[in-house]
Amino acid sequence: MRAPAPADCGEAVADRARAARRRVRVRTSPSGLPARAAGLGLGVALDRVVGDPRRWHPVAGFGGVAMAVEHRLLDPRRSETGQRAAGVLFTGILVGGSAAATHAVGRLLSQSTAGTVAWNAAVAWACLGGSSLLSVARRQDALLRSGDHDGSRALLPWLCGRDPDALDPDDLARAVVESVAENTSDAAVCTLFWAAIAGPAGAAMHRTANTLDAMVGHRSPRYQHFGTASARLDDVLGFVPARLAGLIGVAVAGTIGGSPSGALRTWRRDARTHPSPNAGVVESVCAGALGVRLGGPTPYPYGVQQRAVLGDGRPVRAEDIGRAVRLHDRVQLVTAGLMIAGLLVAHARTVRRDG
Repeated sequence: MRAPAPADCGEAVADRARAARRRVRVRTSPSGLPARAAGLGLGVALDRVVGDPRRWHPVAGFGGVAMAVEHRLLDPRRSETGQRAAGVLFTGILVGGSAAATHAVGRLLSQSTAGTVAWNAAVAWACLGGSSLLSVARRQDALLRSGDHDGSRALLPWLCGRDPDALDPDDLARAVVESVAENTSDAAVCTLFWAAIAGPAGAAMHRTANTLDAMVGHRSPRYQHFGTASARLDDVLGFVPARLAGLIGVAVAGTIGGSPSGALRTWRRDARTHPSPNAGVVESVCAGALGVRLGGPTPYPYGVQQRAVLGDGRPVRAEDIGRAVRLHDRVQLVTAGLMIAGLLVAHARTVRRDG
């Protein structure tokens, strides 16, 4: 029998390589991009239909673990440098541990498509906070419209850490709108972005960092040095998603009766004056879209922050809460659609390239 020519050998090797790639794709497809897209869509649906569980929420459980680790590492007697170093260790242990544990469980479930989709959905649902946030905001809307200011003050800690006793009715409305706007990025777009980019481990990484920022990232005397690492990591992970949220907010502002041009103008002019590089984007877009002013004196239990004013419209009123809720909701839906579509397009391009 005649030996194959060198060209024939090359073609045979190429054919075997293509077949091997197809086999690898078949073996890894359950944990691939289509399963991630399906899980992300299911997680968003669960968040909207079920919301956060009243008991045994994973994020609440993580908070208890974080407090235990903080108790071990935080020593107010240390120097500023020592406290910052302890904060780096605190952040690394908890963020790294959360991402590693989530990835490990995902690997165990990756042998089946159903397991992969279910894990992607479960993590996305646990990390998203949009549905519960908007539910509390709607309750605040009803309380303030009915004149129940004490009820609004009692409910405010579910949204933010401000001192409710120091807020009048307009300040309460402003606090709710600012919290809804800020969490457009933190509780919705960031989770969707990182879940799409890096899967469940990415979503868990961001949610962990954002939770630590809420716990220790503020400027109270206890945490002003220890919480620096958590705050900076949250800023880094939220940088791109916040700007994506801003762009989508501008695009959909007209669908709630708002001003896209006002949203873009206020973003460009005022966002940089906010103490947070990411919250400034989404809050300024919200202010411009609604035609209101956000910012100003902001009282916390540890003192009053003097924040720059965002927007040049009228002061916030209770009726603006519903408009902010609708803006948040539409930004989240558009983001989910874009992330799912992006995953499916990336998968189709990979199939064409390897086929």
